[in-house]
Amino acid sequence: MDISLKGKKALVGGSSKGIGEAIARQLASSGASVTLMARSEERMKAIIKEMDSSQGQQHQYLVVDFSNFEAFKTSISAFFEHNTINILVNNTQGPKAGGALEKKVDDYQEAFDLLFKSVVFTTELALKHMQQNQWGRIINVASISVKEPLNYLALSNSIRAAVVTWAKSLAYDVAKDGITINSTLTGYFDTDRIAQLNMKKAENLGISPDEVLANMEEQVPMKRIGRPEEYGFLVTFLASDQAAFITGTNIPIDGGLLKSL
Repeated sequence: MDISLKGKKALVGGSSKGIGEAIARQLASSGASVTLMARSEERMKAIIKEMDSSQGQQHQYLVVDFSNFEAFKTSISAFFEHNTINILVNNTQGPKAGGALEKKVDDYQEAFDLLFKSVVFTTELALKHMQQNQWGRIINVASISVKEPLNYLALSNSIRAAVVTWAKSLAYDVAKDGITINSTLTGYFDTDRIAQLNMKKAENLGISPDEVLANMEEQVPMKRIGRPEEYGFLVTFLASDQAAFITGTNIPIDGGLLKSL
């Protein structure tokens, strides 16, 4: 199967590193013109120089701070005044780790702004052109913790669950417009985020980060954690014409880690 996204325009959140970067690179390799969206302008400039543009793609970047919702609203609104997209990948950095007893109401509000409000607001802006064009792809990068909560990620568990249920509701409403909305449920991947979480676990357990990683790999049936480029393959398929009949789903990408159906 040959996936071509030539002529499509994609906006990818959190794309200066990790999973977001891998998604952006794979979309570009399949022919899409990609707008990177993250905080690090220097890093995004470097990525654009390396991204595939052999099919005449025009890549660009947008500097945003997902942790400041009002500033984010201004930046993303200005972007959509002059740009349209066909593919939206909603992805942000995760909120701070911690259990339910550690977090206060204000922490949940910050996480809600970061993970939910930014996704909903961006999607609303992107949908206008998608509906006019009768074609669109929206992919939300979520977590396996919406199915099996991780006790040290109380904020992420709670708010990402809201994102996937919102996406399911919206998928029904826009399916008639040729727009699909799906959520990918992230397992353990080789990213800076996992490294940071493992450092915190190591401190709490009094063991080394390498031991934490080894324990993590042992939990995964494939006995390894995922490579970011593997994530890019899944999202690129969901963004393609070949995935036109897939919508309203939550797709785990976790090496078989989830035990629930």
